[in-house]
Amino acid sequence: MQQDKLWPELPLDSWQDTYETLHLWTQIIGKIRLTLSPWVNHSWHVPLYITASGLTTSLIFSGTKGFQIDLNFIEHKLFISTTDGATQSFRLEPMSVATFYGRVMNALEQLGLPVSIWKNPVELPDPVILFDEDEQHASYDRDSVEKCWQIILQCHRVFSVFRSRFIGKVSPVHFFWGAFDLAVTRFSGRTAPKHPGGVPHCADWVMEEAYSHEVSSSGFWPGMGLGEPAFYSYTYPEPEGFRTWQSIPSQAYFLEAIGEFVLPYSEVRKADDPDQLILDFLQSTYEAAAELSKWDRKSLEKELPKG
Repeated sequence: MQQDKLWPELPLDSWQDTYETLHLWTQIIGKIRLTLSPWVNHSWHVPLYITASGLTTSLIFSGTKGFQIDLNFIEHKLFISTTDGATQSFRLEPMSVATFYGRVMNALEQLGLPVSIWKNPVELPDPVILFDEDEQHASYDRDSVEKCWQIILQCHRVFSVFRSRFIGKVSPVHFFWGAFDLAVTRFSGRTAPKHPGGVPHCADWVMEEAYSHEVSSSGFWPGMGLGEPAFYSYTYPEPEGFRTWQSIPSQAYFLEAIGEFVLPYSEVRKADDPDQLILDFLQSTYEAAAELSKWDRKSLEKELPKG
């Protein structure tokens, strides 16, 4: 079935080891982008981006020399390309995080792009292992990675439609390697109370800056924290009545443990129209935030063309 191809089944327990390994690999690549990029509001210089074949840092600079790192999930290779035409690559296959870290850093050295990153994983509970010491995470199942990328690709397509309906400040659709999630965030334009922080292995000031303004944020997790792939939506600061908002799809629910609305991916796969269910979830949870927090919706939203 076409729907099974677009939205393949991917229970977390079927690829847990690969998921954990790939998560850490993306953190290494993401930290290279973080280290070499000028700070952009709400950490928008940090994420990776979806491509026609996987994930990319997009163009970053080491001094005056530009380069990008691509994780290609069709050819299952990592590519580093520079603006002077030089390249390095290696196969994505079962290897430890320490080996992956060493290969990436060696390739950058060969290209004249030495970089030093903080080798501590972020947004993960203890115990964590430094990248160059991690021999524990070493799995890579090609079929599972291809399925994960296919799901994220379709999420990007649907999220981009949702993003287009807002003319206020809105983030790109981007991939945060800290929590391994695809996200898009809308802003009311008003400042927010200081965020309490508390994210594992992430400085509180990072979260304070990320949530300096009121947000309604949604995204997709392939598995972190929930034990299954799921869509999520939350608002900061959370207004009274948000958790009990009724006008959401029946397949979704509010998960008290994380303070967010959740739509299980398994429910999306079963839907007659997966795109519409996702859009309904995104729109209804945004409306909960915007209505209860009294956002100026008339000036922030785009009226859809008729016909």
